Parts: sequence; structure tokens; C-alpha cells
Amino acid sequence: MPLPLRDRWRAASAAAGWRFPSDWSLPEVDAVCAAADGDLLPALGALGGARARSGAGLPEVLDDVAALHAAMALPDDLVAADADALPAAWLRAAAEGWAEVAGTPRTDPVDPLTGLSTAAYLHRRLAEVYRRSRHRGGCPSATHVLLLAAADLSGVVGWPRLAAQVLLAETLHVVFDRGETLAVLGPSVCAALVERDAGLSARVAAVRAGALDRFSREDALSGVPVSVRVERLPLVLPGVAGLLKAVSRA
Repeated sequence: MPLPLRDRWRAASAAAGWRFPSDWSLPEVDAVCAAADGDLLPALGALGGARARSGAGLPEVLDDVAALHAAMALPDDLVAADADALPAAWLRAAAEGWAEVAGTPRTDPVDPLTGLSTAAYLHRRLAEVYRRSRHRGGCPSATHVLLLAAADLSGVVGWPRLAAQVLLAETLHVVFDRGETLAVLGPSVCAALVERDAGLSARVAAVRAGALDRFSREDALSGVPVSVRVERLPLVLPGVAGLLKAVSRA
């Protein structure tokens, strides 16, 4: 019995090099599958935009769409993506959707879904911390850390992924209530810029326990693994952009 389109697509995308299993599933993926027997182009454009918001580069987006094309062309087999076989209209729709989001500066410092700051705002906040530390003759890596809370959503389909992001954000809001900068970095990753202090370990544990407790109350999220870790800040500001990019996808 053939596997569902979504499963064949995901397997082909992984084989083509998709590096972040936890952020492959998006509501837009399900919309594409639902439109498979009709006009796919609007759904592919929305998928391209969603991939851009999650931090995916254009080459991997096109490889992912090529995997979809292969999965639809050979429904009875686990297939390999062939970017050269991708229809021009599919390529254009996905690329334009991606470019529309990737090329638009985000001026709103708050993510509307979670209420957390955006990654761009966190970067600006870190720049302020580095400038203040330099003025005082110190180093931010000695005084601050980036706490990362990530959920493994590789087995979660559709809208519960958005619920997971909201629940992670809610947990950070409860644990970090002293004016810390809280940000959403990706579809399954949230962060807190916090000072090193004696209570940090306890708050790391509180984030993990709080997120797992909230997830356990949702049938679609019960049992989803949550990781919470502390990331050391780079010694100098130019390293911050690379750090945020590296940690934004689980």
C-alpha cells in the first residue's frame, strides 16, 4: 500500500539533505498536500514564505519542492528529489513566496503569535549589551547567557506546531519575569537573554518542567521532547549573528 503523499515527500526531502527534521512540518505543508489534486501554485507560494520565516535558505526550499514533485510523480515508490525535473511554474511560485518574505525587513519587534521579541530585536538587544560591557571594560560572555528552549516537533503535524510555540513562549514568560529579553528564533526554538547568577540552574529546570507540563495537557503534544540548554555568548559582537542563525532551527 503506497505511503501517504506527506510521508513520501518528507522522506524524499530528508534524503535530499533537509537538515532540520523538527522544522520540516508546517501548516503550509498540509495545505500543499490538500491542494495536490488542484492548483498547487498558491500553496507553494505560501510554503516558500513560511520556509523563509523559519530560516530556510532558497536552495533547500527548492530541493524540498523538488522532493514533493518526485513524490507526486512516483506515488508507489520512495523517490529521490531531482531539482532539474522541477516544473518552472512550481519553482517560480516557491521562489517568489520565499523572496517576498526574505526580502522584506521586519520592523515590528514583537512576534504576533507568541508575544516574544523577534530575532532581529534580540540581535539589537545583544548589541546594546556588548556596547555597555565594552564601556565598562567587561565581556558579555562573562555576565550573560542565551537560554534556548526547543521542542522536537518532527512528529507533530499541522496546527499543533503553532500551539507548541505558544506554550514554549508562555513558559518563558512565567519563568523569566524580571525584564529579560525573550525572543522566538524559529518554529520550535525560543530564547531568553539572561544574566548569569546563582539561580540560573533552577530557572533552566523550571523552563523544562513548565514546558513539559503544558505539553502534557495537549493530546497532540504529550510526550514531545523538550530540550533546554544554556548557550555561551561569543566573545565579540560580530559572532552574534552566526550564533543566532545556528541556534534558530532544531
